[in-house]
Amino acid sequence: MSRAASLRDLLVDEVEATGFGAHGLHVRVGGSTAEHRWTPDEREEIHSVAKGVSVLAAGMADAEGLLSLDEPISRSTGDRTLGRDVAHLTLRRLLSMSSGIDLPWSPTLMTDWPDLATEFLSRDSRGRVFQYSNASTYTAMRLLERVVGDVEEYVRPRLLAPLGLDDVGWRRCPRGYVLAGEGLALRTEEMSRIGRLLLDRGVWNGERIVPASVVDAMHGDWVPAGTNEGYERYGLGAWDGPGAAWRLHGAYGQLVIVLGDTVVTVSADDHFGADAFAAAAVRLVEG
Repeated sequence: MSRAASLRDLLVDEVEATGFGAHGLHVRVGGSTAEHRWTPDEREEIHSVAKGVSVLAAGMADAEGLLSLDEPISRSTGDRTLGRDVAHLTLRRLLSMSSGIDLPWSPTLMTDWPDLATEFLSRDSRGRVFQYSNASTYTAMRLLERVVGDVEEYVRPRLLAPLGLDDVGWRRCPRGYVLAGEGLALRTEEMSRIGRLLLDRGVWNGERIVPASVVDAMHGDWVPAGTNEGYERYGLGAWDGPGAAWRLHGAYGQLVIVLGDTVVTVSADDHFGADAFAAAAVRLVEG
């Protein structure tokens, strides 16, 4: 039995023992893979795992010389009125949730204001302070759009097509822009392809499609985020932990966990069980 299959079996046992509401599981260990399903194999919303895709989009634009993740956003905000200390913020700060701009999530976030990005940028920054908000990623992609055009069409040939996801659409706000921090629907195995790309530091089937420096920053350029286990530090679209792992983590238990040569990918509908499952997965990977 392969290492991936052995780990898969242990993870299946964990799910069934705890009642975690997993829908699908994909395990990659080195070059071997294994899968298991509890529900039909359908595309499901990946929620904040999409924040990682937004980071990759911005990183590719940086590599192409179209912008810099570290240039002041005031160069691309046009005639918007900016809040105090917002002009010097960067895309890196927006994507790492360290803009210091407070705009909490709400179920009507995309319709609470005439233009969410304009509202976000009009608020004052409190400095390099962690403030998790879908509005931050959304605003980053709105600024990216001013340089690359439609973000979905930009990433389709550069990222989605190489991963075999060229038929995937990105859900949009009422103004017609990609939601950025959510809005992508993938099967578990399809989501695992993002994990494989991260594991290989931006290389897919021998071809570099994302700069290694961007993938490294996703789990190395940490911002202090809190005190709860698995939520102490946030990078570019990714969380540190549990333990030595790092992960993309979407609402209701969408997980891409990277540790050593292993990627564990889960689709689920269990918001409050995800943290315990992630911690158990890391313990099982570490043996």
